[in-house]
Amino acid sequence: MEIAFRAALIDWLASDPALAASLNAVVEEAPSRTALPWLALTTSASTNWGTKTLAGREIRVALELNFRSDDPLGGAALVAAIEARVEGMPADQSVAGFRIASLGLLKARAEQRGEALRVVLLEFRARVLAA
Repeated sequence: MEIAFRAALIDWLASDPALAASLNAVVEEAPSRTALPWLALTTSASTNWGTKTLAGREIRVALELNFRSDDPLGGAALVAAIEARVEGMPADQSVAGFRIASLGLLKARAEQRGEALRVVLLEFRARVLAA
């Protein structure tokens, strides 16, 4: 379910017109030759979260937004849009083989790297059950 969730999340983020207009890529892992800004699903981990009758997983994913800005608030609107889009993912993902029971932000971290490069890491927790 973890791999199916990752694929569905990337598709969900990439299909948003506002994010597509703001980002040069929405990908799994860091792109090798893409201009900033871009968003990557960099890592995930899952644990059992099933019931007696349904298989399930608690999946944690980390999204990494890379962009350039001299302004500490330069990416705030984009981060808010990403958070809203993730949390708005439809629960019914039966085509991918699961249903989302809950999905929410766990933590966020922001840092500035050299030459006005900024990185925001967003970690989400999804609890999913087999469809």
